[in-house]
Amino acid sequence: MIQAQAERHLALTTLLEDLRRDGVLADADYQQGLSIRRNKGEENLHPLTVLARQNFTDARSGKTLSEETLVAWLAQRNKLEHVTIDPLEIDVSAVTAQMSYAFSERHNILAVKVSKDEVTVASAEPFVSGWMPDLEHTTRRMVKRVLAAPADIDRFRVEFYQLANSVNRAGQAHTGISSVQNLESMLELGKAKAPDANDEHIVNIVDWLLQYAFDQRASDIHIEPRREVGHVRFRIDGVLHNVYELPAQVSQAVVARIKSLGRMNIAEKRRPQDSRLKTKTPGGEEVELRLSTLPTAFGEKLVMRVFDPSVLVRSFADLGFSKEDKRRWDQMTTNNHGIVFVTGPTGSGKTTTLYTTLKTLATPEVNVSTIEDPIEMVEGSFNQMQVNPAIDLAFADGVRALLRQDPDIIMVGEVRDLETAEIAVQAALTGHLVLSTLHTNDAPSAFTRLQELGLPAYLIKSSVLGVMAQRLVRTLCPHCKEPQAADEKDWKQLTSPWLVKAPEKIYQAKGCLECRGTGYLGRMGIYEVMPMSNTLENLITDTTDHSKLRQAAMKEGMHSLRLSGAHKVAAGLTTVSEVMRVAPLSKF
Repeated sequence: MIQAQAERHLALTTLLEDLRRDGVLADADYQQGLSIRRNKGEENLHPLTVLARQNFTDARSGKTLSEETLVAWLAQRNKLEHVTIDPLEIDVSAVTAQMSYAFSERHNILAVKVSKDEVTVASAEPFVSGWMPDLEHTTRRMVKRVLAAPADIDRFRVEFYQLANSVNRAGQAHTGISSVQNLESMLELGKAKAPDANDEHIVNIVDWLLQYAFDQRASDIHIEPRREVGHVRFRIDGVLHNVYELPAQVSQAVVARIKSLGRMNIAEKRRPQDSRLKTKTPGGEEVELRLSTLPTAFGEKLVMRVFDPSVLVRSFADLGFSKEDKRRWDQMTTNNHGIVFVTGPTGSGKTTTLYTTLKTLATPEVNVSTIEDPIEMVEGSFNQMQVNPAIDLAFADGVRALLRQDPDIIMVGEVRDLETAEIAVQAALTGHLVLSTLHTNDAPSAFTRLQELGLPAYLIKSSVLGVMAQRLVRTLCPHCKEPQAADEKDWKQLTSPWLVKAPEKIYQAKGCLECRGTGYLGRMGIYEVMPMSNTLENLITDTTDHSKLRQAAMKEGMHSLRLSGAHKVAAGLTTVSEVMRVAPLSKF
């Protein structure tokens, strides 16, 4: 009798009764639950999944009873640990080696963690444990049972085992690739033995990799070769996460497959290459991928940057512009001639800001043209040209060509040298609005940078309308952020040298299912907007003093990056530590 009770599967009526008894389900929802009839094709659905689909309200919190909430309640009730399966935290090759797919499916379980002495197995049945002795015998490890959502177990079982099967099949057929460090030798020895880039298993791995990246909101996908393995990493909200380790030969074939899709030269592995690829997310939305390869000691490293076309239609408020930032930015970009610079390091959102601005400016009455390296997002409302060093088409050559195309607004991807700076300034002086980027730490540094390139002070004063520096900070997850009292010391360090009073309440990152335990969800910009004025013009000389220029800009209302970030902290959008991580120290 005790054994029968121990192996009892969950039943819908019993769950409803327990939920009502624990005060989780109101009487009205309980009565409605008793009348649930499963539709055709839903006969095998787990009772927890069936309940979650009813969208009942948790009588304790007023929130919807999701599958995760139900599993957490069930785990607490039965004194078991509840886990949320996070594929980024799981060693897929290790967990799939602990049991066969058939065993996992038969018992509706999934290994989620493996150590030397223990294997952690997720189940959705707290009263079923008959499979544990068999698994302990075959794995020679102790089994720790935890509860997880049945829908997650079903989904990730298929994904994990399909991926592991594709990697194993691709690797088994192509063993013996040399791991010689010398790149030339490795390429020579691997030519005939590497898996075919169009092999069915390689295609499956690439498809999984891309869909998984879109699902996890990755902005970059890195495939990095090492001596024995290839590391796959995703950058999510500005932070890199390890995702998977592929055997070296499989990693090479995956890179070859992606190069083939991007119409790169597959045979050329000694030179860096760039390309682009357009695909669709599982939801059907088009996504641009920018591909870049780099030869390393162990083979080709590939980085795919994910560009979501939806960023082109985002508002300035969505990008993080305050009303004052927007006013000052419009003051610079609504002129019909002159040059405006956006500055910041790589990955600080400069291109997104320029695209959003151009999208706003590109009315039917004007001709908007760009010269980029490379074209990062294709947009139909302006004319885009790409730098091509192979045919001696540099930025300066592109701007000269654009000037013969009757342009009104020109975007120059980046000012890197004196020639490009001079032609961009000439375009600005001859009646065109020019937008471009520079790599500097803050807005005032743009003027000294232009002078370092060799541009005379009188040309800078007569052409530059203003400069905006920017950074990206992670925004707090709205589902789990928690209020806390502001730390006076941290706040003073953030806002120094201004005497800004600390807010009574700020928020801190906690971590939940929605943000994958990081406490952050998405990113937004912080800005330092510096329009040109008569006072600032007078300070730009052959020996421009950066500190005096900055101090004068501050007196005219320019907020530093850290002060801009402090306003976001006070508004409950981000944290002090996040702003201090990305923004340079404010100085006069």
